[in-house]
This record gives sequence, structure tokens and C-alpha cells, in this order.
Amino acid sequence: MSQETKAIQQAKTLFQSRCNGVLSTQSVDIPGYPFGSITPYCFDDKGQPVILISTIAQHTRNIDANNKVSLIAYDCQLDDTQAAGRVTYVGNAIRINDKASAERYYRFYPQSKGFHRTHDFHFYTIECVKIRYIGGFGEIYWVESNDFLVANPFSSEEESHIVEHMNSDHQEALNHYCDLFNLAYDDDNLPTLVGIDREGFHLRTGEGITRITFDMPITTTLEARTALVELARRPL
Repeated sequence: MSQETKAIQQAKTLFQSRCNGVLSTQSVDIPGYPFGSITPYCFDDKGQPVILISTIAQHTRNIDANNKVSLIAYDCQLDDTQAAGRVTYVGNAIRINDKASAERYYRFYPQSKGFHRTHDFHFYTIECVKIRYIGGFGEIYWVESNDFLVANPFSSEEESHIVEHMNSDHQEALNHYCDLFNLAYDDDNLPTLVGIDREGFHLRTGEGITRITFDMPITTTLEARTALVELARRPL
């Protein structure tokens, strides 16, 4: 594997793992200056980030005037942020009315279902233009969108079926995944599967979301079952 190929994979893994980042938009109140805000995200069927934002928010008003944005995710586990990996995802924010993306977002952030009762919220996807990845000192790469984005091999219905099946019938396996990767949970905050794709899955424990990556990519529901069973049988 070349260094560039390795860097692209590291960038994808980091971006998929964070699920929240700094959204930078073009300020309408202070023209010419960027405006940053913290924004949670999940992913659409193309692997692009989906965000839920209110029409009264500053960043939404900025996007309505100029939809060119960036979303930065970084490795917050390291004390030295300059040595930590970070991804700057550059793209165009597009308002969507997509039931599948909405349902996936609600699985990631169930409390967000109530947002619509108090404010006017809408979903946006950020269509990728280019990626900037920094893996640490001297590790700097521009990544093209077709090298970065990974489409989900599962339809919304297939993914929902896998998620519902695991959460309804295989709580012990979900607990075991947490034990394998030292993720805290208790009887009041049992882990739930919120999404699965070609390269891994996301678990929710309480308010936190953790990405677990498969050893090998999967493309079918049978391969998904095999990968999940293998992980459930893996010894601690």
C-alpha cells in the first residue's frame, strides 16, 4: 500500500469516526470572514455528511447566501492537536428532503426528532468537492472526492432491517463489541447499533457514538452477518 493510499484510508476512517466537527460558512453579517460552528453529522448513501440545522441559526443564513462550506473533523484523543490527524471536507451544502437520510440521522441523534417542534429545522447534505487531510507533521494530502467517498452498499430498507434485528435480538453481541473496544455502558445506557456500511458500523452508548471498522469491507447482507457474528465471537 502506497503512503498516499494509506493516508486516504486514514482520512476516511477519521472522518467517519468523529460524527461532529466545525462547520465553516461565509458570514453574511461580517462579509469576507468565515464563521465557525460545531455541528454533528451522519452520512448519506453516498458517504457524504448530513447535517440538521435551524433556519434561525447563523450558519443556515450564511449557507442560504453562499453554500460553499467546509467541515473539519480532528482526532481529539491526542493532547498535541498539531500532531493529531484532521480532515477538512470542502463542499457545497444542499438542502434535502430525503426520508432515508432523515431516519438515519434520527438513529444517530434520537433527541433531534424533537427539534422540529420548537424551530424550523431542515436537513442538508454536503456534496464533496475536495478533501484536505493532515496526518501529523509533514503528512499533508489533497484527496479527490471519488477517492474519499464510499457509497453504502445497503439500501435504506436493508440497513434498517440489520439495525432493528441487532437491537431487538442481539443485545449480548452489542455489549460484547463494547467490551472488545473498552466502551463504557450500563443497564441504563445499553449500546445500540445506529448504522452499518461497507467499512464498519456505528454504535451509540448514551450520548456518545463510536465507529468500529471491519477487518475487510463488506458488500452484501450475508457478508454483514458474517462480519458481525465473527466480531461477536472474538475473545476479549
